[in-house]
Amino acid sequence: MRHSRRTIKLGRKAEHRNLMLANQVCSLIEHQRIRTTLAKAKAARPIAEKMLTLAKRGDIHARRLAFAYLHQKSAVQKLFAEVGPRSANRSGGYCRIVKLGFRQSDASPMAYLELVDLAVVEETPQTPNKPTKPQKPAN
Repeated sequence: MRHSRRTIKLGRKAEHRNLMLANQVCSLIEHQRIRTTLAKAKAARPIAEKMLTLAKRGDIHARRLAFAYLHQKSAVQKLFAEVGPRSANRSGGYCRIVKLGFRQSDASPMAYLELVDLAVVEETPQTPNKPTKPQKPAN
């Protein structure tokens, strides 16, 4: 019986699975949202939340633990500098899974895995400086 066995195997060996999920978490940290299959999103979410919990701690040991799992220095730096402090007042539930439907090629269920506290980038609409046409005088 499979009591208390939570590992989602995803049809891969352990080393391949761990590296793939680490890469997905790094992409999530970099882009704030990734599009992946539903099974991979469900497998990557607990790992991403553990990394965000480490980032909230912010000490050197937490940084070393995060680097030991993620293996990407730039992702760890962004995690501890930007993403972690943004989630400091949240006590859990840093990621959400949004279902998208089925992929057309093989009908796999697709989903977005995204951070709840997305970095909001406000873009002000810029009006281009077009030269105005000279108006003709009314006769």
